[in-house]
Formats: sequence, structure tokens, C-alpha cells
Amino acid sequence: MPRPKLDRSLDIVTPDTLAALNSGTHPSPFDVLGPHKIGNKRWITTFQPAAVEVIATVGKKQTILPRLEGDVFSGPVAGKTYTLTMRYANGTEQTTHDPFAFDPVLSDFDRYLIGEGTHKELWRVLGAHVTKHQKVDGVHFAVWAPNARRVSVVGDFNQWDGRRHPMRPAGQTGVWEVFLPQVTDGALYKYEIIGADGSMALKADPVGFGSQHPPEKASVVRDIAGYGWKDKAWMKARAARADRASPISIYEVHLGSWRRRYDDGGRPLSYQELARDLVNYVKFMGFTHIELLPVSEFPFDGSWGYQPVGLFAPTIRFGPPHEFRDFVEAAHAAEVGVLLDWVPGHFPTDDHGLAKFDGTALYEHADPHEGFHQDWNTLIPNYGRREVKNYFVSNALYWIEEYHLDGLRVDAVASMLYRDYSRKDGEWVPNKDGGRENYEAIEFLQEMNIAVYGADPSVMTVAEESTSFPAVSQPVHSGGLGFGYKWNMGWMNDTLRYMEKDPIYRQHDHHLMTFPMDWAFTENFILPISHDEVVHGKGSMIEKMPGTEWEKYANLRAYYAFMWTQPGKKLLFMGCEFAQPEEWDHNAELNWGAAEQPANKGIQQLVRDLNALYRETPALYVKDCVSDGFAWLSNDPSQSTIGFVRHGAKGDAPVVVMCNFTPVERPGFRVGVPKQGFWEEALNTDAAIYGGGNRGNLGGGHTEDIAADGQAHSMVLTLPPLSVVVLRLRRNQ
Repeated sequence: MPRPKLDRSLDIVTPDTLAALNSGTHPSPFDVLGPHKIGNKRWITTFQPAAVEVIATVGKKQTILPRLEGDVFSGPVAGKTYTLTMRYANGTEQTTHDPFAFDPVLSDFDRYLIGEGTHKELWRVLGAHVTKHQKVDGVHFAVWAPNARRVSVVGDFNQWDGRRHPMRPAGQTGVWEVFLPQVTDGALYKYEIIGADGSMALKADPVGFGSQHPPEKASVVRDIAGYGWKDKAWMKARAARADRASPISIYEVHLGSWRRRYDDGGRPLSYQELARDLVNYVKFMGFTHIELLPVSEFPFDGSWGYQPVGLFAPTIRFGPPHEFRDFVEAAHAAEVGVLLDWVPGHFPTDDHGLAKFDGTALYEHADPHEGFHQDWNTLIPNYGRREVKNYFVSNALYWIEEYHLDGLRVDAVASMLYRDYSRKDGEWVPNKDGGRENYEAIEFLQEMNIAVYGADPSVMTVAEESTSFPAVSQPVHSGGLGFGYKWNMGWMNDTLRYMEKDPIYRQHDHHLMTFPMDWAFTENFILPISHDEVVHGKGSMIEKMPGTEWEKYANLRAYYAFMWTQPGKKLLFMGCEFAQPEEWDHNAELNWGAAEQPANKGIQQLVRDLNALYRETPALYVKDCVSDGFAWLSNDPSQSTIGFVRHGAKGDAPVVVMCNFTPVERPGFRVGVPKQGFWEEALNTDAAIYGGGNRGNLGGGHTEDIAADGQAHSMVLTLPPLSVVVLRLRRNQ
């Protein structure tokens, strides 16, 4: 169609401009589309595919905009505020405000901070925000893509056509934004990005608050504002006990396989169902915290959440964002904390994710020697780029702020700290000093911890770190990484190796149970029996135990009691608390039928009682991270017996723990104790209620003035086979 002869002032819309608008390749469409004053007239130019007629309405006055070429319409219209009505060949019409008539939403200051990589609350400015702008309801979209030629929002509201809603670039900041009127909560969208090399990609929103159900890949507009939190009492109490002298016993959970609704197609429980069932169970069992395997949106179920694509979106598998908040609030109402397994160490190569986001290696390293995890086929973030480092720091703050989480457990820290992690010679790039330490990742972790604890000192950060890297849980100002706690992987590996041995050979490996105490106070440790120990052919906890069926359960009871009475906070993966017979399967619920069997119920009851004993006995937790809270007593490799004492603060009753890791009963066993008086038997893993033989010490005993184990007083005990006996000094005797 030939171009109409209009006022010459419209010559700004040149043939090249028209061609670029129709093809969706114009580098700065806001310079042409929308209202522009040219000469003494205001012109409106709009791109409306498939429209046969476009009418601009100002007040009651309507103006038909002539078609220039292709799907571009333009004409003079009097007035600043207008709507556009598109009529189509099928007789339908649509009236809307013109997105190109709106000013930018982001302030110059916000855009500057984003571009500088110093905006610690990215989620407040990037992503999709349901809002009112210039008195019109709609959604503001903003994304960082500094090397893109063009970025458009596409979705179910514009036929996924990238020509319709190109975004406005904000100078040299790398930020693109647009306000789309009449888009609402629940809309599906992606960013269509033409990269620096001219390639085109459809990307999910890196700061999107919601996603489609996998395997679908679109982001979903979610209005996360306005949730009315009712957990003020919890938050206040959390702040009051924000120290390492509090009991912490964590129940680690994979939400998709804790329980399933087999009356509803075998689906996992929803966040709201979990808010009732899981929270009540954890409360009943006496755990202080729930730790969730990653819930940031992820495409592949088999990754268990450890390959996230939507770091700002709670997975839709169990419900929308507000319902995840319902779950957290229910936990807080039950006085249970919620920790999130957080994965800033890598991300998958999925096309809709962060990989080559703007056509370049934006979030990752360009060199695979630095930027590719061979173990997991994932990409490593470029922590040396301040915008990328800031993205992950902001994400940590987001979960704490928006979802009231009580802490973050950071996954695979060792893989972040070392450039040669799981690499052979020649497959990695040394640091500037020729070493293997990843300085940029270290700085990121320090900055993250400073930011999180600076925002709320009452939360905790926990490192899953399996090497001897120093000062992981020491303050940044003294040279540490700044974590609150570190998983004690060495303790877990050594003690499980010991427990897996036939008792006849344990005397030769006694050090596996005692040596971990040599470093027990070098960090603030959590003793973890996590999901990694009951999967991938490792077998369940009960399968690891040697002996007859009775001995297997007795061994496991003794091991759990040893764990709960050792210095360090506790973590146990779901199913281990009732000795699930099989190793964990993420595709099915736990074997709750087994939990009803007598021996399994005994283990479950023991874990519940261990949690109660731990929480009500300060000597077992006040000095978890302090060396003067622990001392050895009887320690005899030839008999595989271990004895130790736990001390709390001044005035707290001490606790003596005696362990017998052989199937031989040991009557008349003398053990030294630190104080004179009556020591009550607070717990005995051989009690009948746990499935044991009910051998023990008739509730406790009095001390004698006979020195033993370096103590002035002692008492004689019966140590049942494969058991742990816990004695607590009774006051006022």
C-alpha cells in the first residue's frame, strides 16, 4: 500500500523507520511510537498488527489514525490523554491505553544502581509488578540485558508477538522497561531478546515472581504485595534468641515426596496442606526448624530443585507465592522456623534461563574452564561481575524479606570456593596469584552474609562445605566467610563409617567416633544426616546398620542418641526419623506404612524424645559451639565404649553420656562424673518403648566417692548392648 500524503512534519517516520517497526527491529521504538509533538501538533503513532482500523479517543472526540505502511498507523490528535480502539476483520474490537504514552516507571537513581550492580533490592525494581502508573492499572516490566539490541515483552496478552511491546532502554544502564496497561496478575510472559549477534531468544524473567507448571516455561505475573503477615510474635522471639546458645534441631524435607495424595492422582501436597500436615508433624516430633530442599522454580523434577531457573519464584508445583507464605506463617504460628536450601553456585543451561541471556555470557563465564560444572552440566555464575554478584545477594535478601524465612542453607559451597573443584590439571584457570581459591566467589559469599545479617541478625546462614577451608563460620571482619553455621561433613562421614562396621571390628576404628572432636569447635557446626546419605545407592539409614534385625535397630538408636548428645546443632532428613527401610525416592512419598511397624515406631519415638531432651536440657545445646562445654570421660576402644560430659552455663545441670557400641551388655561399669549426687537416667536407647530389651539402671543412681576417669566421684552403671545411656544430675538431692 502506498504511504498516504500527510503533513510533512510526520517525515520523522521514514521508510527505514516503518520497515524497522513492522519487522520489530527498531532500536528505540519509544522515539517514534506513542505521542510526539511535531511542529504545533501532537502526533500519535502506533503499531497494531491485524487491525483494520485504529481510533484514538480523547474525551468524546474520536480520530481515525491513517495507516502508513504495514501495521503502522499515525495521525494528529489533540490532547495528552487518550485511548486506542482497534477494530479487526472478524468484527471484534479492543480498547486500551497506549503503552508508549507512559513515562518511565523507574527513577534515574534506581536505573543507575541497577546498572552499577549496587541495588540490593532488585526485586522491587526489576521483574513484573502489578501497579498503577499515571492513574492507570497495569504491569510494569523491567529487565537487565545490557548487550541486547532489542527486548520485548511477549505473552498471552499480545499473541507472543515481540513487535507489539518492545521495551524502552534506559541509557547505558542495561535496563529495559515498559508499562503495559490492562495486563493483570496471572498473565503469562517472557522476554523476547535480540542479542548482540542478532540471534533471538525467549527468556523467562530472571526476577520473575511466578512460573508456569513445568515443563511449560513462561513466567507468570504474580502480585506479591499486600500479604498481611501475622507472625510478629515469632519474629520478635526469634530476634531475642538470635545466638548460638539456642537449641537447633532441623527436619530436612523434600516437599514433593514427603506425602502424596493418592486419592488425587498421586500429587504432592500443596503449600496449604503442608501448612497443616507437615507443620503439625514437625511440631509433634519436636524439631525446631524445617529445612526445605530448594523451592526456587526449577524445570526438572530429578534435580530436586538444585538446578533452579526462577530464583525469585517459589515453585508452582505446590501453589502460588501467597500460599507459600501461608506455609511459612503456619510454621511460625507453631513456633517452628523455616530454612531454605539456596543454590547460588550454578544454574542450568536451559534455553529459557540465564544462559547467554542477552546473547552473551552475561551471568556466566564465557570460558568453560571457569564457567562450566562438569559434574552437573551447569553454568557457574561470574561472581567477578558486580551486577551478577548483586543479583544473587539481592535474591538472598528477597527470601528473608518477602517470605520471612529464618535462614538460608547455601548449597555446594566447596564448589564455589575452589577454581579446580572436580577438575583435572589443565581444565581450570588459576586466580591472579596462581592459586586455586576463587577470590570472586569468596568475596560474594562474604558480601552475601554481611547483607543478610545486616538486614536481620536474627536469621541464620549455613554453609554446606565439605573441605577444610578455614573460618567458614567466622565473621568477615576477622577474615571469615561470615556464615552462621557450617555442616560438619567430616563428622558425618567418620561416624557413619564406624557405624557401618561389624561391632567386632569397631575397636580398631574407635578414632572415627572420637577424632571429630579434635576440630569440633573450629567452626559453628551442624551435624547433618541429610538427603545425600540416603540416595544414589547409599541405602537407607537402617540399611547401613550391621547385624540382625534387632541389632540394626539398636545400632541406629544408639547412633541417633550419640548424635543428639554430641556438640553441634542437629539435622535429619525426612524418613530417617522412623528408619524408612528403603532409600529415598523423590518420585514417591515416604513409606509411612513402615512407620507403623513396632521397631520403626520405636525409632520415631526415640527421635521425638531426643528432641525433647535436647530442647529442655541446656547442657546439651548452650555450649554446642564452645569447647568448655564438652569433656571426655570413659573412653575404651577395646570395649567400644565412649563416655563424655556436656556442660551448660553456670547453674545448668551437667549431662553424662555413656555409649556401648558392641552387642555385649556391660554390667558393673564404673564411670567418673563431674559432680556428687543422684544422676537420673534421662534417656536409655534400650528402653522397651523404643524397641529395646529394657535393660538399664532403674532410673539412675547415686555417686560414690571413688575417683574414676579423672573425676573425684563415680558411679556404677549397666550399659545395655548397642545402647546410649544419658544421665542428668538431679538438683536438690
